[in-house]
Amino acid sequence: MADIQALLSALSVFTRAPDKTSLENANSWLQDFQHSPEAWSTCNVLLLSPDAPPAAKLFAAQTFRSKVTYDLHQVDPSNLLPLRDTLVTALERYQSGPKTIITQLCLALSGLALQLPAWDNALQSIVETFGANPATVPVLLQFLTILPEEVSGNTRIPVTDDEYRERSTKLLSDNSEQVLELLSMYLQATGVTHAVQSQIFDCLRSWLVAGEIDMPAFGKSPLLAFAFEALASEELFDSAVDVVCEMIHETQEIDDNMPVIELIVPRVIALKSRLEDQKDDPEKIRGYAKIFAEAGETYRLLILQHTDTFYPIVEAIGQCSAYPDLDIVPITFPFWMRLAQTIGKKTTISPLFGEAYKVLMGVIIRHLHFPPDLTSMTGQEADNFRSFRHVMGDTLKDCCLVLGADACLLSAYGLITMALSRGPQSISWQEIEAPLFAMRSMGAEVDVMDNTAVPKIMDLIPSLPIHPRVRYAALLIISRYTEWINRHPEYIAYQLQYISAGFEDPDPEVSAAAGQALKYLCQDCKQHLIEFLPTLHTFLTTTGTKLAQDDRRQVYEAIAYVISAMSMEKAAESLRTFSLDILSQIHAVSSKSTAVTKQELKEVGYGLENLEVMLHVVGPFGDQLPAACQNSCQEAWSVFDTFISKFAFDYDTSERATRVLRHGITLFGQSALSVASSVLSRMVTSFEATGFSSFLWISGKFVGRFGHESDPVLRNAFQTLYERATNKVVSLLQSKDPRDIPDVLEDYVQLLLQLIRMAPDVFFQSSAFPLAFRATMAALTLIHSDLVFASLDLFRDILTHESLTPSSSPPPKFPIYSAAIKAVMDKEGFEFVGYMLSGLVGDFPEDSTAVVVTIFRAVALLWSTQLVAWLPPILQHLPPSSAPNQVKQQFLLDVTNSLNTAQYDKVKYSILALHRASRKARDRRRVTPLNQV
Repeated sequence: MADIQALLSALSVFTRAPDKTSLENANSWLQDFQHSPEAWSTCNVLLLSPDAPPAAKLFAAQTFRSKVTYDLHQVDPSNLLPLRDTLVTALERYQSGPKTIITQLCLALSGLALQLPAWDNALQSIVETFGANPATVPVLLQFLTILPEEVSGNTRIPVTDDEYRERSTKLLSDNSEQVLELLSMYLQATGVTHAVQSQIFDCLRSWLVAGEIDMPAFGKSPLLAFAFEALASEELFDSAVDVVCEMIHETQEIDDNMPVIELIVPRVIALKSRLEDQKDDPEKIRGYAKIFAEAGETYRLLILQHTDTFYPIVEAIGQCSAYPDLDIVPITFPFWMRLAQTIGKKTTISPLFGEAYKVLMGVIIRHLHFPPDLTSMTGQEADNFRSFRHVMGDTLKDCCLVLGADACLLSAYGLITMALSRGPQSISWQEIEAPLFAMRSMGAEVDVMDNTAVPKIMDLIPSLPIHPRVRYAALLIISRYTEWINRHPEYIAYQLQYISAGFEDPDPEVSAAAGQALKYLCQDCKQHLIEFLPTLHTFLTTTGTKLAQDDRRQVYEAIAYVISAMSMEKAAESLRTFSLDILSQIHAVSSKSTAVTKQELKEVGYGLENLEVMLHVVGPFGDQLPAACQNSCQEAWSVFDTFISKFAFDYDTSERATRVLRHGITLFGQSALSVASSVLSRMVTSFEATGFSSFLWISGKFVGRFGHESDPVLRNAFQTLYERATNKVVSLLQSKDPRDIPDVLEDYVQLLLQLIRMAPDVFFQSSAFPLAFRATMAALTLIHSDLVFASLDLFRDILTHESLTPSSSPPPKFPIYSAAIKAVMDKEGFEFVGYMLSGLVGDFPEDSTAVVVTIFRAVALLWSTQLVAWLPPILQHLPPSSAPNQVKQQFLLDVTNSLNTAQYDKVKYSILALHRASRKARDRRRVTPLNQV
């Protein structure tokens, strides 16, 4: 009784407007209760109690379903059949509803039937109990609907593959014929209601989806004809559509099902006239579109082999594609795609298919038209339409596959020239823009050697009407056809003029399209554009200053592609020219004696972005720098050193500056060694002052690049960096929660990884090592995959270091490393193992288990005695919701046995078993959102 009162009290929390803590506590209590053995009897009492509140009865039914899935082992085998009887009795009690409880009880009975071989005639017994009384037939139909779904789909039910095959055959395959007869009988029963008929269709669909209906037998059943007849019923239409689609899908083995197909296809074709009759009812058209599309996809080989018979299906799908409701149109797209792919493999096809795809192309281009009044669309509707245009563009590519890209492009070209011939006063921009969009979509199918269609398009572009949407579409065509332009460089000058005009358009989308066009033109035609580089530089120093930053950055990227195509010496000179413009801007701001405005600093940030993108595209020059770059590294660093010392406190500026430095390492390579110590000193000083993670990030890149160098000044710089950065991180952790500084912790751990791998002498011998170990443990508490992986990698590198492996003649410093590691583990081991196991059963990423196993094995090997003492209190503190007590006890027993017998490899299996059990427990708690009871 106390359990029932506590349960009712917890459920009552959800009927109020509780605070978050009360809600979480009640939810946790209810889930823990569901796991308990006592829940069986308590829920039985609640379910059969007439006075229990509705929410309690539903929770009881949900609990039975959950416990049948997860906890059937808690029930003594002798009580399993009585449990079945309990559930059947409850189902009889609730035969008139509510439906939610009926559903949960049917799920529980289905799961029990799968796991209980002693229930030999499960389906027949339920039919006998509920099938004779018209009042209980809906309960039977609900059970028959749920049974194949639960048996086929609930992978959480713990049965072996052999057990599953045996029971699913017994429950489903052996009963499918009886189910067909039963459904046919109920369907034809006197006085059958639409509600029961709808249930019959839902049940039939469930068995069809499970693949348990023998289609030849189904063809002889009255269910096939009635499913098509039901399409004329308002109440049954949706259910009938689903059944018809599934029956068509189940006949995909053409040769085995021809007698059934011969019954289905005439009925499908007969529906074609309804597309016109019911054109004003979008929901009906949607249903018919699903049926025709399913028939088209399933029977596409028959459509090609017996075109005269099956072509009406293609025509019907074409009508659905032309329907004005754009939510319905995409239902047909998979058919057109698969048919085009199949046609592409044929040497000859009926001309009817060519005509179908010509019509389809015209239909799609009409659908591409923006509405006459763009303000009639909400922002979301406009975004959705733009996205859908790209989906329609894929269908245009299918048209190219059948008709040829040239024919499709010329068709779109003809639409534009026809519109232009009417004069500017009588055409809308939509008539020009839609075919342009189509040309862009079909660009992927164009042959770069084409001399028929594409030249006409390129000649057309300069004469298009001056309208922002038209210009935008034309610029994106240039972007798409740059590979073709590379083979036809005579068009480059004209395209550059058109792109330049695009930058001057006040519409920001047009300017952005111009930037994209220039970028791809320079990327794909870079060899041809070298002679235009002075023009591009002039453009950048004049018009470029007026561009929005996103567009300006694209121009710099475009120029970088051209530079990358030049000879090394000329490329270096050109890069220096463009870089000096930006470095001069940085130097001017750094040298300014008065306060720098926000706008000035923002402009410098833009310059850093532009320099970054240029360096990224141009890349390194190799081991031997060209003459133009010989002294550039020191010169550039002197500018950056002053700049960072003055503006490190601006977050965006520091981020951009360090990203440029990263590309500087790549560009200058070994030449950057001369400034490495100075860079590290500036970075750690800036990190101490600001706490910004970017300074740690770039420091890690320098250590990774030059960590093998033996220069004592540089080694000292590494040690100073390590110790000062660690002290700063420790200081931050004393004043902030780790969750507040995940970026700092991630870049710090990445720096430590570079140090342990490139400079272990610095890493292990410094007084910072114990502090670094402890700081990294804090990172394990965060739900942050990249950070957790990096931290685990670091701990693995520490605890599996070669210095810990016994050797008769170890390297001189290995004993020092080993002593440092052992000292840290002796002090921090208990807490460290606690973090590891807490993360393993908690929020560590799924793929991290292998690293955890490696770490745990290393701990077991070297600290076995301590581990035996550490585990009991650690396990006691792990929450039962993530690691049930029985699982923890088994884990402790298994690990202790492995350690006592020195079978350290077996620790792996203990960790994996704990991980599996914890995941199962946590997944279970996610299944039922109890706060929705």
